[in-house]
Amino acid sequence: MKKYIVISLDRFRESAEIISRAIDGDVAGYSKDAFKEAFDCYEGIIAVMSAGIAVRNIAPLLNDKWTDPPVVVVSPDMKYAVPVTGGHHGGNEIAKMLTGLGIEPVITTATESMNRDSVENYARRNNLEILNKDSTRRVNAEILDGNVPCYLLNEPAMAVVSPEVSVLLSTGRYIVGIGCRRGVSADEVISAIRKALNIAGIDKKDVLAYSTTVLKRDEAGLTEAVRTLSGNLVFVSDEEINDECPESDSRAYDKVGLKGVAEPSALSLSKSKKIILKKQIFGRVTIAVIE
Repeated sequence: MKKYIVISLDRFRESAEIISRAIDGDVAGYSKDAFKEAFDCYEGIIAVMSAGIAVRNIAPLLNDKWTDPPVVVVSPDMKYAVPVTGGHHGGNEIAKMLTGLGIEPVITTATESMNRDSVENYARRNNLEILNKDSTRRVNAEILDGNVPCYLLNEPAMAVVSPEVSVLLSTGRYIVGIGCRRGVSADEVISAIRKALNIAGIDKKDVLAYSTTVLKRDEAGLTEAVRTLSGNLVFVSDEEINDECPESDSRAYDKVGLKGVAEPSALSLSKSKKIILKKQIFGRVTIAVIE
């Protein structure tokens, strides 16, 4: 399976073949299910057809810009490449890949069209993952108005930031949510995390971050455990936790007004919101793993 696919009307098949060779992609003829099938299998879609046809087909499929494949429309005359979705998430990059064919990329994302960087592009270029994705709206808006500082923190370090500061971490796939009883020790937390990762079949190096509730900010054993594992611990707000829909029941609502801790805190930071390991209890620690 290749990363990209070119979908075209029959009369533009030759153009689609030229594009596919340039980007090492697959080719498919246009049909009512072509986009639906491509959405599940490819990292990027190029449509050689009118923008109207492409937009009407992808509209029912759009779910989340962070997980949907970018869609780039190439005009039938092979003059222009227009990212219609996912410009910051690979669409602009795909359009620029076609310049060697004499196709002009039409970039409409505000930062790039003003010759400025975006949080998403910086992250992609440096192989980083944006932890708090909603922050990019405000940060990108500020980038348009002037320079936004970028700070590098080397471990060991602790960072306390507002929700409108983008946090970029070394790429990982999984969020490990942690709930614990008051006064838990670091050894208890580390043991629980290792057991959970072992059950899930996940290596520690593939963990992007560990999450819990802000109510645990003073839990020394939890903080020490994540520091020992060289991990990133994120304290999630009550509002963000209660915005999620965890699959597992929790008694946290009756105690502290939360839908839970381990599962919903991890869901709030995850990209795909795919539950790999529902919350499990290990002594005085509760662990959930989300992709």
